[in-house]
Amino acid sequence: MRRVLHPTDFSTASSAALRKAIEMTKADRGTLLLLHVLSPIVPVAGEGYIPPKVYEELVASGRAWAQKQLNRRVAQARAAGVRATGFLLEGVVDDRIVKFARSKRADLLVMGTHGRSGIKRLLLGSVAGRVVAAATCPVLTVRGR
Repeated sequence: MRRVLHPTDFSTASSAALRKAIEMTKADRGTLLLLHVLSPIVPVAGEGYIPPKVYEELVASGRAWAQKQLNRRVAQARAAGVRATGFLLEGVVDDRIVKFARSKRADLLVMGTHGRSGIKRLLLGSVAGRVVAAATCPVLTVRGR
């Protein structure tokens, strides 16, 4: 029984990868693990101080929104007949994905890629690229449409 990990940022690219992850998990009668990693909130330039109460409210709001989105995707997978569980973590996205995959003994990661190139890739980086470089299991990247 295969364990497929689908890290999601809830983007269009992630939606395409989720469909592929569901398809592959269902075909193998495996288990689908859905993961979203919350990045730390960084103050906007020029406004360096956020009062603790406001910061806590931002974090709680972001967590609640992400949990709702994650629950929707878990429900989508289950409706397709796949055993699925969602996980919400915090930290550096690529690092948390790789460590989570290792800890859950994932057999395959299926993740979306935005297909950026040139200056956008240089400035924004590529989570998928960093995961591919560091993962200990195979990674299938699915380009978003």
